[in-house]
Amino acid sequence: MATDASDQVTELRVLRQDEWDRWYDTLLRAFGGVPEAAEERELWNALTEHDRSLGVWDGDDCVGTAGAFTFRVTVPGGARVPAAGVTMVGVAATHRRRGVLTSMMRRQLDDVRSWGEPLAVLTASEPAIYGRFGYGAATFQLSAEIDTDRVRPAVPDGTDDVRVRYAAPADVLDACEAVYARLVPARPGMLERRPGWERVALLDPEGGRDGASPVQCVVAERGGATAGYARFRVKPSWGPAGHEGTVILEDIAALDPAADAALWRFLFALDLTSTLVVRRRPVDDAWQYLVSDIRRCRTYVRDGLYVRLVDVGAALEARTYQAPVDVVFEVEDAFCPWNAGRWRLTGDAKGASCARTTDPADLALSVRELGAAYLGGVSLAALAAAGRVRELRRGALAEAAVGFGSAVAPWLPYGF
Repeated sequence: MATDASDQVTELRVLRQDEWDRWYDTLLRAFGGVPEAAEERELWNALTEHDRSLGVWDGDDCVGTAGAFTFRVTVPGGARVPAAGVTMVGVAATHRRRGVLTSMMRRQLDDVRSWGEPLAVLTASEPAIYGRFGYGAATFQLSAEIDTDRVRPAVPDGTDDVRVRYAAPADVLDACEAVYARLVPARPGMLERRPGWERVALLDPEGGRDGASPVQCVVAERGGATAGYARFRVKPSWGPAGHEGTVILEDIAALDPAADAALWRFLFALDLTSTLVVRRRPVDDAWQYLVSDIRRCRTYVRDGLYVRLVDVGAALEARTYQAPVDVVFEVEDAFCPWNAGRWRLTGDAKGASCARTTDPADLALSVRELGAAYLGGVSLAALAAAGRVRELRRGALAEAAVGFGSAVAPWLPYGF
């Protein structure tokens, strides 16, 4: 039991299965109250891990929700590290600014620590909220609106050897999942697919199409083997000058440059379309280096995955470092005080160790900055330039910034 600022007594407890509908209705209302299609609601019910979900109750009314999926996220070096996928967080408008969210975040991080998971990750509906709980923006995503009447991709050798064919999404789901699984170890931020999550790719409620077609799928094949796939929608439109259709890319993945280019070339050339909408792609996505005119692709970048180190030592040991590092961090973490203090990190491309130390600190920062830099996409040097990291030993910042980097940009492939 807890008493909030208005002297109301609320109860925070683990979600029971028979409470899910009321709990989920509270979440939907917090995000505007638009009902979901029955198949969408059923899928999220099936994916919810009730014993890892929390509800705050005021009598019989659910006034707060928070969940945590069981994930493994790729980190630099290719290891898949256990991570709590924080999700379905909402507070009833009647109970805002009464400590409901803080109480859920407090309980949740205590739980994650007890489960032995060194990381918590989330996508933020409002980025300003989660920094105070120690989450830092660690990946970014690229979107674009490409004028395909005036932009063309130049494809590499071997592209013509790739066959692209239409397929029903459900019929090739297993082959597409096999492609995805092979890509997971290669890019930090990617999530190892757990059973049941493959169904999300097939979720296609009519109410979510906004006038576009059902999801279509093509696969790229070489020698009869699947080397890539693309899922997309087409939204027809006509103007005074003729066709103005839009291709809306939902997902694309390929095992090699030629298969990737074959899929992009297909998407650029679909009949009766003049715009290709690309969403939530890696910031170093290869298509940018194939196009004839990047200015006419109207690109923009926004935040993606937020990372929170729940166990600093275990998290920093779980990844590798692209250059040798031997640095002592002075970590500030008021919300999870077990992380606060000095940690010596020693590591290279083969592995790392991180342990408590009384040695003088080389760099001072909060756990939020460690989370932002953890996957290699945000430079510690850039954070220092913003005043978020302090260098206490000359040269330590450059050493750590290079070591923490990643050869490829970290990327979250799908939301949760």
